[in-house]
Amino acid sequence: MKTRNPEGIAEAIRKAETVAVCSHIYPDGDTVGSALAMRLALQAMGKKVQVFCQHKVPDNLAFLPGAAEFRRPEENTDSFDLLLAVDVSDEGRLGSCIELKKRCAHTAQIDHHGTNPGYAEVNSIDGAASATCTMLRDHLKALGTELTADIAVCLYTGISTDTGNFSFDCTDAEAFDVMSDLMKTGLPIAQLSLRLFRERSKEQILLLGKAIGSLEFRADGRLAVMKLTKKDFEDCGALSEHADTLVNYGLETTGTQMALLGRESDDGKIKFSLRAREPYCVDGIAKRLGGGGHARASGVSMEGSLGETTETVAAEMLKGLN
Repeated sequence: MKTRNPEGIAEAIRKAETVAVCSHIYPDGDTVGSALAMRLALQAMGKKVQVFCQHKVPDNLAFLPGAAEFRRPEENTDSFDLLLAVDVSDEGRLGSCIELKKRCAHTAQIDHHGTNPGYAEVNSIDGAASATCTMLRDHLKALGTELTADIAVCLYTGISTDTGNFSFDCTDAEAFDVMSDLMKTGLPIAQLSLRLFRERSKEQILLLGKAIGSLEFRADGRLAVMKLTKKDFEDCGALSEHADTLVNYGLETTGTQMALLGRESDDGKIKFSLRAREPYCVDGIAKRLGGGGHARASGVSMEGSLGETTETVAAEMLKGLN
């Protein structure tokens, strides 16, 4: 799905004086980077902007300019001229931010998920884009706003995390073209790369040990399955965000074509991360189970026990392999 609409988004923003910028639940680098980049750009235009997310910004992203300004929707009772969702593939991924729609006169969104149904009044969607932050370069140009050093930090974070530090097959020429513009702002790429990809907290390392300890291979090693219980998190002093990238360790095993990580979450649901190597895809699997995402990286939350739901997801992934 490719319907980029930077001019339409720009027009909606120009008509608004107050804007609520919303990220998706369990935020990652792309949704946080997109929201904070737009916050900076709109503030430069003289707009009154507030960024919202149901869940807290992960600790490893707390360094981003304006990260401390995120609020939960229930912490603010203001009305807004425009709700702008960034990197939110469907309304369900807005979580409690969906309540803001009742207090917003209009809605718009910028997103790079091919499964996005176009739920806003004004939509800019490109399922082929490597990251929503990649798309924002065009949108900032349409707004006539300057690409500042702080905005560059936010955009780099989204692009690099969604492309696996420029190693996933979604990485395309546009990603490097945008990076060329970001580097011209004096982007401290070595420092940022260290912080995002080569530094891990003790809690995350301990949790990785728990995940690896649960690892089992199925279908002659083609599917890797890992599980984490709430006790695992408690034993390691770890947070949910510390598990976000651990599924990749299963996929990096020689001969493995799909991997899943299931973990018990604080809301009582079981959260699954699904990954695949080309030519296999997991977005359709996730969608059938009530989730969504990208061809090679998707997620879903399910009701039930960790054991039962893991078997359900694993069975669907085995069908995909066969």
